[in-house]
Amino acid sequence: MAEIHGRCDARFDELKTLLGESLDRGDDVGASVAVVHQGELVVDLWGGHRDAARSEPWEEDTITNVWSSTKTMQSLCALVLADRGELDVHAPVARYWPEFAAAGKEGVLVKHLLAHTAGLPAWREPMQEADLYDWEKATELLAAQAPWWEPGSAHGYHALTQGYLVGEVVRRVAGQSLGAFFASEIAGPLSADFHIGLPADHDPRVSLVIPPEEALEVPEDTESAPYKTFANPPLDATLAHRSAWRRAEIPAANGHGNARSVATVQAVVSNGGEMHGKRLLSQPTIDLIFDEQSRGDDLILGIPLRFGIGYGLPNETVPFIPDRKICFWGGWGGSLAIEDPEEQLTFSYVMNRMVGLLGDPRGAALVEATYRALAR
Repeated sequence: MAEIHGRCDARFDELKTLLGESLDRGDDVGASVAVVHQGELVVDLWGGHRDAARSEPWEEDTITNVWSSTKTMQSLCALVLADRGELDVHAPVARYWPEFAAAGKEGVLVKHLLAHTAGLPAWREPMQEADLYDWEKATELLAAQAPWWEPGSAHGYHALTQGYLVGEVVRRVAGQSLGAFFASEIAGPLSADFHIGLPADHDPRVSLVIPPEEALEVPEDTESAPYKTFANPPLDATLAHRSAWRRAEIPAANGHGNARSVATVQAVVSNGGEMHGKRLLSQPTIDLIFDEQSRGDDLILGIPLRFGIGYGLPNETVPFIPDRKICFWGGWGGSLAIEDPEEQLTFSYVMNRMVGLLGDPRGAALVEATYRALAR
């Protein structure tokens, strides 16, 4: 039987059982799950191993690459600036980043970047892995590029580019990189062990992700936006094994943390704008998140999705998330963060064995158990 460490309130004991069963079956190798309710960390569990060989235990301070769950952190950075009155999400991007107005993008709004509706899901120019670590090149190419579709008219998942787009706006407004802003203005005040751009001294406690058995499906049309999104440069989970990936700031995809740190930060959204006595958002700014920007089949992923400002909103692709005022997003492989202001609830699941994109049954089972506990 898998040994589960940490603590949880008695009413959430089912999560401990489910995590142990998942580890016993081999569905998980190493994982953590956390729940914040009404500002209190009521579930903080971890277990399993940090390596595929199952030779090193997943520890309390183990962290891993959470892929696109990082997008919840980049969005929070933008929202914090909006709350301070330094960034208007309804304003043109070019107000803050003048070069971005090129190629007919003068009407693209900041909220379009945050809702995957900007029409810039990929680079048209050929990109190599090394280019992901070159902030100036990545952002300059996007600033010069024409949109793939009319901005604001539809959503298409900006898998990597959203981080450079939102990140450059944050840099122009805050005067520092998104990773640095996140560390000083969000993670630091909340004492959260989450990093966008990981210093080398944290490497010894990183659990390298275990790639999914099936590679991402790449469309055949090499000039299409979906092809360019996943193959320019090629997205391979072993990217996260490279020190260059960890050191870079890729705000849409290379955040490192665990369930505790994700839940601690994202609880700001579900707990009225504050956590640990630190207020980061006001209620009007939180309400912005739930202003629906788009819904329907995603032009890149080909599945039904629904976006507010900075977060996904419930829809049929994630039936395990209650269909009400909830926001969420997850990462390639299964990591997940859910924010429920009505229940003052934040749920997070972070693991190393990668499976799918959205709707991972491991996270879904834990979410359903969390809501069952609240109903008791």
